[in-house]
Amino acid sequence: MLRTSFCKLLGIDYPIMQAGMGPFGSDAALAAAVSNAGALGSLGGALRTAEDLRGSIRRIRELTGRPFAVNFTQPWLQGHPESFDIAVEMQAPVISMALGDPYGFPAKVHAAGGLFVQQVHTVQQARLAADRGADVIIAQGAEAGGFGGSISTLVLVPQVVDAVNPLPVLAAGGIADGRGLAAALMLGAQGANMGTRFLASTEASISEGWKRSLVAAEAQDAVKVEVWDDIFTKPGSGAFDVVPRALRTPFIDQWQPNRAGAVQQSARLQEDIGTGIREGRMEEYVPFTGQSAGLVSSILPAAGIVQELVAGAVGALRRARELGV
Repeated sequence: MLRTSFCKLLGIDYPIMQAGMGPFGSDAALAAAVSNAGALGSLGGALRTAEDLRGSIRRIRELTGRPFAVNFTQPWLQGHPESFDIAVEMQAPVISMALGDPYGFPAKVHAAGGLFVQQVHTVQQARLAADRGADVIIAQGAEAGGFGGSISTLVLVPQVVDAVNPLPVLAAGGIADGRGLAAALMLGAQGANMGTRFLASTEASISEGWKRSLVAAEAQDAVKVEVWDDIFTKPGSGAFDVVPRALRTPFIDQWQPNRAGAVQQSARLQEDIGTGIREGRMEEYVPFTGQSAGLVSSILPAAGIVQELVAGAVGALRRARELGV
């Protein structure tokens, strides 16, 4: 058994949270499978219609009686506050948020009897989230896929742990096996939040091509996509300063060295990416993936991934004890 205060707070068996990942693979089937395996599954709530969000939460409840999270990004909620209201109304056990100041969202979640989790990229953001009332902080290092900051996981996590003690902290970024989970615990975290490893699951709804590319990738193939800020307008008030990380594609290779051209063509490129998202072809453009892809060698059911992570962490912690220090 590998239990921490995070497990006790959430009522789960293992200190593992599957990252929200927006609509890219993180749907009801994956969230429920992870939760049924004893960890905390997450539904990516951003970019979903109200009907889709309601239906997805209902579907999770049909598939599992275990706790689960619904994840949003702060910039999405600025334009779609009804999404947050739906998750609260439907009494999602956990609501998690990324990419910006949570403002009064934690209080609304608490009033409905839920728990609030906030992802951060700096110590200052962690203190802000704690002051806002977050129950759990995710300290996400720069190795992570999707939108992230510039500070590495190894450096960030212990600083955040110290800054928000006694709140539970989850480590994120560069963690895809049991050794990484054990390392997170040694840094003072109460668990790990993982996205890339769960993208390579049978339940993830991304394309098989994306999954195969992820398994074949080396760590250096997951690059920061600075040109994103030239294509899309910066989010509004309270948004964190982040840049996405994704597997290299011809699209990225074309526009990354031509950022001035991307600014000029931004309207068309936004439409191209938006169409790719709607048609399930995101892997042709900016397939969000972390550097931990270099650690992923197989596509497994989510339950198998959870068990592999736990067994690997227990083994790593036992080896550490054998050092006799």
